[in-house]
Formats: sequence, structure tokens, C-alpha cells
Amino acid sequence: MAKAYTPGLKVTPRTTYQARRLLPVPGTVKVKHGDRVTADMVVAETFLEGDVFPIKLAAMLGVNPRELPELMLKKTGDQVAVGDPLARTKGIFGMMKTEAKSSAAGVLESVSDSTGMVIIRGPQPAVQVRAYVAGTVVEVIAREGVVVETSAVYAQGIFGVGGEIWGPLVVAATGHNADLLEGDITESMKGAIVLGGARMTAGAIRRAREVGVAAVISGGIDDADLRDVLGYDLGVAVTGSEKLGITLLVTEGFGDIAMARRTYDLLAATAGRMASVNGATQIRAGVMRPEIVVPIDGGGTGEVFGGGATAGLLEVGTRVRIIRDPHFGVLGTVSALPEQPAVLGSGSKARVLEVAIEDGSRVTVPRANVELFGE
Repeated sequence: MAKAYTPGLKVTPRTTYQARRLLPVPGTVKVKHGDRVTADMVVAETFLEGDVFPIKLAAMLGVNPRELPELMLKKTGDQVAVGDPLARTKGIFGMMKTEAKSSAAGVLESVSDSTGMVIIRGPQPAVQVRAYVAGTVVEVIAREGVVVETSAVYAQGIFGVGGEIWGPLVVAATGHNADLLEGDITESMKGAIVLGGARMTAGAIRRAREVGVAAVISGGIDDADLRDVLGYDLGVAVTGSEKLGITLLVTEGFGDIAMARRTYDLLAATAGRMASVNGATQIRAGVMRPEIVVPIDGGGTGEVFGGGATAGLLEVGTRVRIIRDPHFGVLGTVSALPEQPAVLGSGSKARVLEVAIEDGSRVTVPRANVELFGE
């Protein structure tokens, strides 16, 4: 029997999930091995260098740069606020003194008697890394971060925007094939992960932002609605850094597409539990998929999963999703894996497969145009 391997999406009722939480630069780890953590707990922290603010102090005073050090009212290492006097001239007979004040806040880092400039180093911004999922710290990486492990219901989506967020999972749609409408979003959903069914409408997204919903998960989204919400056309770069105030995740694709019943039922069964969602997506080199993680009680599986893409055996009977037009987002089952390359409509040759889709029809697509719909 013909076989191949392909990237895929993972949807499973139980897996052992690990979140690797690392600082961008060395810092302090705030937890220890074996600690239980919640999604919002800070597990590591560091401080970045503050901004540099040069001030032409000698010019402001009208003095020679060599005179500046003896005119300083602040010394290196002192804290400085906006408006604080930095230096003062001696004046004439003790009168008509000129004073220069700081235009920036921070620490006085240096005074130059050659350029006449002082450098103020702004406040050090704190960078905090949170656990992202509730679980147990199973590894501590000195000065860098930790690995948090949990047993979880896990599902990957096909596309998302917005970053990491967490909250209680609330079911808003009446079923896997019901559109998520503006009226489905209520004030009680503030801070929640809202589960829709088919297409999430622009009205529902706007209402969710007004209410303060943490994230919306649904089967599909119209590209015009996405453009309306974002205010611009989304390119092909990595998503996840959008400043929307909400994370959006679609499990099936663009358009009026119902969420796969199995995915909907699996997530709906966890209603009321804390869930973690990340909308970051990249579908080219270094594939990343948006994800939903719902920690559950009990042990995990023997498999340890850490997000991203999965790869698996592709053979007749394997469930797949088509990820290119004109059948983007369609689910089906591999019905044939021809061994010989086929000539495509463009005139090029490629390895193909035949997919039996749920309406009973069959389509032939390049193998690169499908991904595994993982169990």
C-alpha cells in the first residue's frame, strides 16, 4: 500500500502538553522544580536596558565642556526625574546663575568633559514570562525559564491572530454548524474563551471586544470580516503580535465553514474549565499553528506534545484537511495515493492523492496541499 508523510493538525481528548517558557535574555526564574503553577503566574522575569537620552548640557549652560563636571548638581548613578536640575553655572559674583534641567527620567549614566553631553539611562522595562498553562514545573533552565507540563484536551486550529491568552471556556454557539452572531456574546463572557460553531461574524467579534472577551474560537471567518476587524489586509508573515485586544482562532478555514463536529464536541465538553489559547500562525517554513489547551485532571498519555506542527503517516483511510484553493479547509479521507506524478492544471508535475470528501465527491490534489487532521 502506498504511504507518505505530511504535516498535520492535532485534535485529541488527552495528551501530555509541555509549554517551554523562556526569557529573551537571562534573568531570574521565580519558581522551582515541582511547583504547581496557574496560567497567569509569572515564572521568570528579567529587565531590559532602558532607553538612552543624551542631553547637550554644556551647550544649554553656555560653558566649555571641560567645565561641566564641576558644575554638576547630580553625580553618576543618581536617579533623575524630568525637571530636576542637573547643573548650574557659578554666575558672576554669585549672581545670574544659569541652571539646566533634565528633559528625561532615569539614572545619570555618564558626564563627558569632551562633548559636554550627559547620558540619562531610562527606566529598565520588566519582561515577565507567565506559565501560559496551568500545570507542574518539570524542568528549570537556570536564568532562562522553565518547562510546564500538564495533561490536557488539545486542538490546533488552521489560522489565528492575537497572542497568548487564558480564561474559562464558555460555549456561545448552539452547535458546530451555527454561525457566531453579535447577539450570542453577553456581558457575562468578559475574560472568557468563547466557543463558536461555524463562521464568526464581524459583528460578533466587535461585540466580543467591547465586552472584553479574551478569545473567540470558531470554524471559519470571512476574509472581508477579518480585514474589517484588523483595519488592513493581513500578509503572509507570522501572526500573533496583532494589537486587537482579543485573540481569534479558526479551526477549519476562511468562509462559512462549520467546525468539525468532533472538535466542537471535544471543546464543548470542557465548558467551565480554564483554557489557554495562542493565535500565532505561520504556514510556511517553521510551521506554527494556533492552539487551544484545556488542562484536565488525571495523567496524560505516553506522548509528550509541545505545540507547533505534527507529522504523521499518510495512507488510504487517513483523515486530512486540504489547505489550498479551490478546496481550502475541506475535510476528507485519503482514498488513493498514486505512486506516479500527475500533470497539474499549471502544466507542472507533482505527487498527488485522491481525497474522498464528506459530501461523497472525490478530488485529486497535490500531496503538498493537504495536512493530517490528527486524532
